[in-house]
Amino acid sequence: MRLLTYCTPGDDTPRPGALLAGDRVADLSALASAAGVRLPPDLLGLVAAGEPALAAVRELLAGAPAEGEPTGGAATDGAAADGAVIRPLAEVVLRAPLRPGKIVGVGLNYVEHVAESHRTLDTERELPDRPVLFSKPATAVTGPGQPIRHNAELTKQLDWECELAVVIGTPAFRVTEADALRHVFGYSIVNDISARDQRRSGQWFFSKGQDTYAPFGPVVVTADEIPDPQRLDLSLRVNGELRQDSNTRHMLFGIARLIADISSGVTLEPGDVIATGSPSGVGAGMVPPQFLRPGDLVEATIEGIGTLANPVVDAR
Repeated sequence: MRLLTYCTPGDDTPRPGALLAGDRVADLSALASAAGVRLPPDLLGLVAAGEPALAAVRELLAGAPAEGEPTGGAATDGAAADGAVIRPLAEVVLRAPLRPGKIVGVGLNYVEHVAESHRTLDTERELPDRPVLFSKPATAVTGPGQPIRHNAELTKQLDWECELAVVIGTPAFRVTEADALRHVFGYSIVNDISARDQRRSGQWFFSKGQDTYAPFGPVVVTADEIPDPQRLDLSLRVNGELRQDSNTRHMLFGIARLIADISSGVTLEPGDVIATGSPSGVGAGMVPPQFLRPGDLVEATIEGIGTLANPVVDAR
């Protein structure tokens, strides 16, 4: 399933939904209410509720009405006033699928990115022998189509990083690599926005954690639909020009290893997100370096998930 959170024009109330074939969005709360089924009110709750909730969603979607067709009952808290539960994707506004409890970032997880980081960001030349971890606060999360804020008082070197996002489904603490993927709910996209000059001055938190520095979405694809997350093409474009082009098979540390390593000392909880690292092609590595400016459009694409597009705006 391809799960999401959306609003409708004129109504900022977030609703959990599912993206169906033909670019249609199903309102899960409205479907559940019409069927007399209890579902969590948001996607984070659905993740935490686990397989029973997912099974209920699958059953609801199997019996969903056609686009624009009302459920037959009165409008509910989860439905629009007209009672429609299936809408065209073009008529809704996507938000970040959920707000994670924590985002664990992974640095230097692609061989070519290690090389370009050593050349341009003064990191070590040698490949790391274990995952390099950092965190991004939940307040950094922003959704599809939402602006990335460029604050010129805090950075002149705003950069991009297209990364596969792993959404945790069940608590993981001291899990083995063999068991790690059993704790994955699904996959999405994170654009790990970075202020390179803040990082060079030692300010990791301001480099990685400013508001809007974690565009996330557009959907969460459940793990059953991505049987091998280590074989996904990923790319990023700025104003239509290709900047990154790689595949997750080039990760130094695969997803199972990342989960095992992180959970060796930190409990991963339902809804937590692991941003699994960036391939080469970041702005700091270009000759000459190129960085984001207000007016730019950044589009991160991962095979089997979709495209996460965000404009860059002046924060003032």
